[in-house]
Amino acid sequence: MQENGKTTIEPQLQPKMTEVLAQTVKTGIIKSNLIPMWAGLALALYHTQANIMDYIVSIILATIGSAAVIGSAGAFNNIYDRDIDAIMPRTQSRPTVTGQMPVKTTAILAIVLLIVGVLTLYFASPLAAFLGFLGVFLYVGPYTIWTKRYTVYNTEIGSLSGAMPPLIGWAVVSTNLTHPAILGLFGVMVIWQMPHFYAIAIRKHADYKAASIPMLPVAKGMKRTYYQTNFYLIILILLSFLFGSLSIGIMLVALLLSIAWLIMSIYGYHTNTDQVKWATKMFVFSLLHMTILFSTIIIYCLVGVIFKLY
Repeated sequence: MQENGKTTIEPQLQPKMTEVLAQTVKTGIIKSNLIPMWAGLALALYHTQANIMDYIVSIILATIGSAAVIGSAGAFNNIYDRDIDAIMPRTQSRPTVTGQMPVKTTAILAIVLLIVGVLTLYFASPLAAFLGFLGVFLYVGPYTIWTKRYTVYNTEIGSLSGAMPPLIGWAVVSTNLTHPAILGLFGVMVIWQMPHFYAIAIRKHADYKAASIPMLPVAKGMKRTYYQTNFYLIILILLSFLFGSLSIGIMLVALLLSIAWLIMSIYGYHTNTDQVKWATKMFVFSLLHMTILFSTIIIYCLVGVIFKLY
């Protein structure tokens, strides 16, 4: 800027430490994953017809513990991926790339969050603690380190860790992980991630290509991505019937949402010449799908459990 005929350089504003920490542990991902955790918990309360008042402390512990282990996974991921994050415009501002969060400090934070998270989950349920640790391991090892940069099936591998939250929530109340309802919720969470992340990969095609990450649209092209998306959406439709063992209402909501998503995929692909526009619509609908489904499960189950008290 000019001041009295002289050029002065404005100092750049440094982000607050809270913002740096939030980007390091990826608070957006934490928030979005707590919702399916609560859905799994609500589903288990409804299935067992448990008194919700008996689980208030466990619900709080599960929420804190889940947030901690998810944050730990995000921090570990930021450490390992800082080289490719520096290449992609959407991740270049991450603190582990800019140096605002040193690697050593991030590693300490990740380890502390993992320990605190697992211990907190343990006091809610030992099984929940094991599943929380397993989720971090799957995200950091099989996904981030072993497959993300080397195979188009990285999304499938990563989806396993992404589907741990509903299992954690269910495990707070019940140790029976073979009930069709929780298998349905876990399955939906696994399969949902493929159409969701394929859409992101199409929208951010240039970023992933520059970083040499073999996301399906980058490595195999649009037509393969379209067919594979529809394949997973058909599986999503079939998984909806598993909810029928617990609630016809939840089953119908899941079924209608998945059918609508498949129709939109087919119709949108053949009517839009702009692939990014199709991917954007698919991405937005994926968010609506999960929001509506999980909200329905949480509200339906909690109303049923609370009604039982009266």
